[in-house]
Amino acid sequence: MPLLQRASQAIKAEPIELAPAMAAFTLLLCLFGGYFMLRPVRESMGIAGGVENLQWLFSATFITMLLAVPAYGWLNARVPRKQFLDWVYLFFALNLLGFAWLLWKNPEPLWAARAFYVWLSVYNLFVVSLAWSLLADVFDRRQAKRLFPFIAAGASLGGLLGPLLGGWLVGHLGAAGLLVLAALLLLPTLPVRRYLMGWRTHGGAGRPGASGDDESPERPVPGNLFAGITLVLGSPYLLGICAFVLLLTCTSTFLYFEQARLVAALFPEGRQQIRVFSLIDFSVQALSLLCQLFIAGRVAQRFGVAALLGVVPLLVALGFLLLALVPQFTLFVGVMVLRRVGEYAFIRPGREMLFVPLGAQLKYRAKNFIDTVVYRGGDAVSAWLNALLTAIGLGAAQVALVGAGVALAWGLLGWRLGWRHERSAANPSHEVEP
Repeated sequence: MPLLQRASQAIKAEPIELAPAMAAFTLLLCLFGGYFMLRPVRESMGIAGGVENLQWLFSATFITMLLAVPAYGWLNARVPRKQFLDWVYLFFALNLLGFAWLLWKNPEPLWAARAFYVWLSVYNLFVVSLAWSLLADVFDRRQAKRLFPFIAAGASLGGLLGPLLGGWLVGHLGAAGLLVLAALLLLPTLPVRRYLMGWRTHGGAGRPGASGDDESPERPVPGNLFAGITLVLGSPYLLGICAFVLLLTCTSTFLYFEQARLVAALFPEGRQQIRVFSLIDFSVQALSLLCQLFIAGRVAQRFGVAALLGVVPLLVALGFLLLALVPQFTLFVGVMVLRRVGEYAFIRPGREMLFVPLGAQLKYRAKNFIDTVVYRGGDAVSAWLNALLTAIGLGAAQVALVGAGVALAWGLLGWRLGWRHERSAANPSHEVEP
């Protein structure tokens, strides 16, 4: 059997889909490789300002996101959507180079560390959200169900290599050098985007008879600066996705704060913290990659999107209950790894499948609003909730009980959203759009 045919069968791709699936895999590999190389730098800079002040950084990130989204909407209404990714990624590459110069000139100031923490938190969501908007635009519903778990493995491989490179190179290049390297990793995504949008018209969602929208990618996405929020508020389906994202961020933030507290207490030196965070990220991404290559696609095919979105949150709820009974560090690490692996391997591809049958406005505007403002808003609210629970004297066990309740609601909602998506696929009369 020819090698290409074996590769197609391994990732459940038709022969015509193998090259675009590998291109999409490469797109996420470059994005996540660069981001996860910088993520440990961000975590170290966040700790430098004091773990007790992290909620302020979360709030600053949310405010910055509110200011950035109208600018995104303005550009989206003026640049053809087949070229939109190029404009956004080149802008962020220049930002990375600017921060690299700043850190090279003066690596010590606390304000620069806080600014970088906020900026990278904004950068990450915008570049990732736009990449998945592109993929939801390129592949139709049936292709997405088969290919998205494999494509998401590109993100995990990037997340695997990024921390390795960061941990190895930080001693030679410093934080400024890592930023330059991350900017260079954005450049290969531009020809990949051009190839994918070209393939869309004859093999993907734009081909005759496909389930994608028929809006021309040669035109900008219509709408005003705030079209994303108005589209979301007018759709019960999108509001359900918003609630799902908010519950996800709440469980993530509870675990994130505990991780920051423990690492700050055990590893006081900055470069040591970068290496520790790199090791944690490497472990999570290695497990995520294995799940995406060998488990997630089979789960999606056999049990549907509802299983991708519902099972992991229920397991996280069980983990929180165990933490409430046995609040030990090793168990905490296990729950943290479970949540992150589950999100990358199962929840993220499942959540992106929910947008595939929608139109261009919803994929590029409503989706971006959910992935950025709603996500970071959930982070900010959850951070202050965590600070409030700590201030009123609740210990780790009590906070874990709150987390268990949130994770349970998260899982039930995920199951409901996935079920609705599957029903619309089986019966086109049940549309998911408002």
